[in-house]
Amino acid sequence: MRNATLLRPQFEWAKRSPRIVKALKRERRAWLEAMDSACGFHRLFEHLPGVFFFAKDRDGRSMFASQGILDLYKMCDETEMLGLSAFDLYPASMATGYVADDTRLLSGQAKQIERLELWFDRQGMPDWFVVIKLPILDRRGKPHGVMGVLRQATENEKQLPVFQTVSKAVDIIRRDFAKPLLISDIADSCFQSLRQLQRQFRSAFGATPQEFLLKTRILAAARLLEETSLSVSEVGTRCGILDPSAFILQFRKRIGVTPFAYRRERRLLLPPTT
Repeated sequence: MRNATLLRPQFEWAKRSPRIVKALKRERRAWLEAMDSACGFHRLFEHLPGVFFFAKDRDGRSMFASQGILDLYKMCDETEMLGLSAFDLYPASMATGYVADDTRLLSGQAKQIERLELWFDRQGMPDWFVVIKLPILDRRGKPHGVMGVLRQATENEKQLPVFQTVSKAVDIIRRDFAKPLLISDIADSCFQSLRQLQRQFRSAFGATPQEFLLKTRILAAARLLEETSLSVSEVGTRCGILDPSAFILQFRKRIGVTPFAYRRERRLLLPPTT
């Protein structure tokens, strides 16, 4: 075994002339231009467990999403995500906050955005994720889109003071979403007024606790529609929405199809049994 030594180049970078560096940058640009854009560096994220990648154009439409993100949304192919905007994927109040971040990056007001946000995990439950966004630059150095990564937050990150104000409410929603929850009762459990809790939720996440509760229920219902043979009304009841008509209306509003159509479509996508 060789002696342990610090790795370092076999030459001094500073000795390379500006002319050589300029030529190398030109070669790199030509190398990138010859690359198939559909097989770019984003594929590396398929091999980084727990780290998800996304990229959007200037209009906020999804251009790339790693398999981990597709799994979060229960999508089978990247074409299902292609072209979707934040407003296609989230409640309006959440989408507005995400678009505001993108606007800051695209306008040059911010070079990087990093925050702890509430997303939904593979089970459709709200959970904390660290999100980092950067602008994508074109060949002139102008913002051309937005790219980012997200990963589940560590326990230490979840202890940040700004998020502690609503973390107990999130835990209650995660645990008891199927029960007849009232947001006012959640606020009481957190020793806050209803107005305080709503204001803190909006400040931290750009959405109300009511919206998170409803989306949690709808995503849990989607999972039951896929994995069980329960009737649509039974699924709604198990997820805390007792009125079948209200359940169908809210499901369609957020998923885009009725519960019946969703179950039929998802089962058509399942591989045949042997």
